[in-house]
Amino acid sequence: MDYSFVIITGMSGAGKSVAVKALEDTGFFCIDNMPTSLILKFLDLKDEFFIHNKKIACVVDIRNDGDFLQLIEAIKENQQSGILKIIFLDSQDKVLMDRYKETRRIHPLMLKKELSIEAAIKCEREVLMPLYTQADYILDTSLFSTSQLKDRILSYVVNDKKKVMSIEVVSFGYKFGIPTDVDLMFDVRCLKNPFYIKELKHLTGNDEAVKEFVFSQDTAEQLFERQISLIDFSLPLYIKEGKSHLTIGYGCTGGKHRSVSFANAMHNHIKQQGYVVNVHHRDINRGK
Repeated sequence: MDYSFVIITGMSGAGKSVAVKALEDTGFFCIDNMPTSLILKFLDLKDEFFIHNKKIACVVDIRNDGDFLQLIEAIKENQQSGILKIIFLDSQDKVLMDRYKETRRIHPLMLKKELSIEAAIKCEREVLMPLYTQADYILDTSLFSTSQLKDRILSYVVNDKKKVMSIEVVSFGYKFGIPTDVDLMFDVRCLKNPFYIKELKHLTGNDEAVKEFVFSQDTAEQLFERQISLIDFSLPLYIKEGKSHLTIGYGCTGGKHRSVSFANAMHNHIKQQGYVVNVHHRDINRGK
């Protein structure tokens, strides 16, 4: 099962913000820089909180003035139960210094304790050592790209990779304009138009009669099979590259018949493969 409670910790500049974003995109409720005292209270009340939020992630780092030793003692029991995991993000000192120079940000301890960047990193390692030694996963992000880091984080907490990306299938009419947020677009105006069939004109692709007419064409079935092959091949690649949302568009002239039929069919296929997917018919009610 997916872990219910994840603590993200580690060195400043090692990628904690990327890790949190990756978890948020998969449905985690994320809390950044929660004080130790509140974490301790949260652990006492976790059963009530989990009723409404099944997956929770919390960032604990050098900005927190709390006693990490006290926190470690409080979370050991939850680690043993299997619902809590600690992920510690680390990186080489030189890489951390280079990242701060590139982003022109200041290490949290440089102003707080008037330290140089080198001294601040050294001090941070010492303070975070209790969390480092207790971590379930220690990840050196020195050579990781953003997508690689997201993929590794999700591999720790999500068993089913198909659930790390949400997919939307949208139908539309070209005469009303092309959606601006579509990643993959299929034009089905090459098929016969039910609009010119008197009995089907005022129906939509949600009606069985229209669906049967559209897919009764041999070319429609062949076209859909080729689209399925492309989608089935592409989705794992998008997930591997760290994409968290994908929109697939189907367009016909008015957005009522052919595009709706194909969008529904693709939605059903993707859902059967175990992905998180929704369908939206943008122009189905235009002109009514």
